[in-house]
Amino acid sequence: MSIVIMVGQLILGLSILVILHEFGHFIAARAFGIKVEKFYLFFDAWGISLFKFNYKGVEYGIGWLPLGGYVKIAGMIDESMDTEQLAGPPQPWEFRSKPAWQRLIVMLGGVTVNIFLGILIFWVLTIKYGETYIPNSEIKYGIVPGKIGLKMGLAIGDRVTAINGKPVVRFEDLTSPEVLMGNADLTVNRDGQVLHLKVPAGLLNDLSDYGPDQFINKIPRAKFSVDSIVPNSNANKAGLKVGDSIVAVNGTKVLFFDQFKAQIEPYSNKSVGLTIKRNGNLVQSTSQVDKNGALGFFANYDLPKEKRLTYSFFGSFPVGATKAWGNFTDNAKGIGKIFKGDVKFSKAVAGPVKIATLFGTTIDWVRFWSLVGFLSMVLALTNLLPIPALDGGHALFLIIEMIKGKPLSDKFLERAQIVGFVILITLMVFVFGNDIVKQVMKK
Repeated sequence: MSIVIMVGQLILGLSILVILHEFGHFIAARAFGIKVEKFYLFFDAWGISLFKFNYKGVEYGIGWLPLGGYVKIAGMIDESMDTEQLAGPPQPWEFRSKPAWQRLIVMLGGVTVNIFLGILIFWVLTIKYGETYIPNSEIKYGIVPGKIGLKMGLAIGDRVTAINGKPVVRFEDLTSPEVLMGNADLTVNRDGQVLHLKVPAGLLNDLSDYGPDQFINKIPRAKFSVDSIVPNSNANKAGLKVGDSIVAVNGTKVLFFDQFKAQIEPYSNKSVGLTIKRNGNLVQSTSQVDKNGALGFFANYDLPKEKRLTYSFFGSFPVGATKAWGNFTDNAKGIGKIFKGDVKFSKAVAGPVKIATLFGTTIDWVRFWSLVGFLSMVLALTNLLPIPALDGGHALFLIIEMIKGKPLSDKFLERAQIVGFVILITLMVFVFGNDIVKQVMKK
């Protein structure tokens, strides 16, 4: 059932994005009197569709090949590669008959809708939930770096006080894109000594392999107690109770949760002795450790109280717009790092399999809409890339036409479309395969 929920959320999210993207092209074309022949979610390759109907001269449907969607605009060389219309003289209702500036607007209609959608989603989420964060100044015991953070010089208990010279207000900023993109300068307070550590330029490569928690854990260093116990788990069999504090493992004292994890992880599929503090008394117990190095309980952390910011209806707009645009620019910077060689392409890209895991196996509408908003901005950016068959490729050719004063030949556009389509299919196969390999390697 969990797989069904994950895949269902993926299909729903991508369908929303594709339909609205194509609607952007559709509404722009209709506004300029251009005939639209088809509006499809997914591709009806070889004329095979799962569902279709006609309304006011437009065929609406769902194709069988889930690689996006399209609108078929009369008189335009697109992914359908239907060039029969181009053999005759241009008609006033065709795409090719319209001025270049109108055709450019039609081509950018999908990207424009994706940008507006992303801003709208983050605006509404900000209106509804505001912003919640842990004040960095109230972190009691510092950070817990993982293997990536330790490798770059961070230590358990460090307090990161500034990023690129700017004081850190929110603990969550330590794993913000400004840091994860690499080359950021971290000001660190270690037992009263101030240090400056440089984040490696290729940090994203390591994050792809190990995950963001192996840089800096999203939970600060904290004392802990048992919050809840997984039914039929080893913790349940060992007699752990809600409110218990584990103060030693095999006789070694533990005060913080990271110390506890470090003590039990080497004992996967083995048993450990636990010293438990319960109602002021010490209790001894023995528990089996599972294959993942856990006992089977959720911890209650001794964390500072979160700070919540609320905004008015209109005050939420710049906050939401900034979040949306930040996603756009951060991904643009990521593409730039790929071209500069700082990040490997295989490490930076994610396809449907990875995206599905981000949606998760439970329904969380805040996470769902946050991810849809993020993907909307990613879709806008990728469609702007100057690759033939993408909106950016069409837009580039139209800009060249406007500069030259005459259109590029139909033959050139046909060949460019074929080249672009081959590039896209190759990228899709690579990304999908890359996702599968990453998932297999994790097991």
